[in-house]
Amino acid sequence: MANGSRRRIDFATLAGLIIAVCGILGGLALEGGKFTDIAQYTAALIVIGGTAGAVMVTTPSALILAAFRRLKHVMWDTTTPRADLIEQLLQFARQARRSGIASLEGPVDEITDDPFLKKALQLLVDGTDLQDLRRIMELEIDAAERRGEAEARVFETAGGYAPTIGIIGAVLGLIQVMKHLEDIERVGHGIAVAFVATVYGVGLANLVLLPAGAKIKARVEQSVEDKELVLEGVIGIAEGLNPRLLENKLGAFLEEHQVERNPQSQLRKVG
Repeated sequence: MANGSRRRIDFATLAGLIIAVCGILGGLALEGGKFTDIAQYTAALIVIGGTAGAVMVTTPSALILAAFRRLKHVMWDTTTPRADLIEQLLQFARQARRSGIASLEGPVDEITDDPFLKKALQLLVDGTDLQDLRRIMELEIDAAERRGEAEARVFETAGGYAPTIGIIGAVLGLIQVMKHLEDIERVGHGIAVAFVATVYGVGLANLVLLPAGAKIKARVEQSVEDKELVLEGVIGIAEGLNPRLLENKLGAFLEEHQVERNPQSQLRKVG
């Protein structure tokens, strides 16, 4: 039995990026500016290269690679809706009460896209003591949370460096401007170009890096709650809890709007 996870684009991320870029470029246009005024590949090279180098100095390479792999969770939502996850656990609970916990071995082998659920149920089928089962799975939750937060900090660290690198780029540009003080028109144009690096640094930090870190943290928190839900469900199955009572117990993990959007589910609001 595979779980119901689906890869869905995160429209909030997409819409946020579009609104931010359109707002900035729209403001630039209203001030009489042009896109070419800020399209400076040298500034981009300084900011992106300098920020990447600083991050590589401060962060282990394995963590950097893991953080970039985590980027897909910024643009895509691959989580299983909680109502579907609860319904799946209830199916296991009904089968366990009807045919015994050992009967779950076959369905457990069919789980392909939720390693945490599969591991918890496998421990249950293998007859692991409940305290040991809870301890093992809680350790896995803690480890996954720490890894996710460490990967999010990679982007937060980069977001801290980018504005400063942008200032360095601006200073480098001003140094070049000072070589031509005899041409005031050229000086004015050079100063404008020099400050583009600052715009790139601040923009990269506040539109991409810091929001990416925050979104990854939000995804990690959501994943931790999903794992806690699964663990409580598996423990309930092990204790022989009535599926209806288990449904009410796991319903605490749902928000009201999630129940309303799943009318086909048998889930009911607690209390």
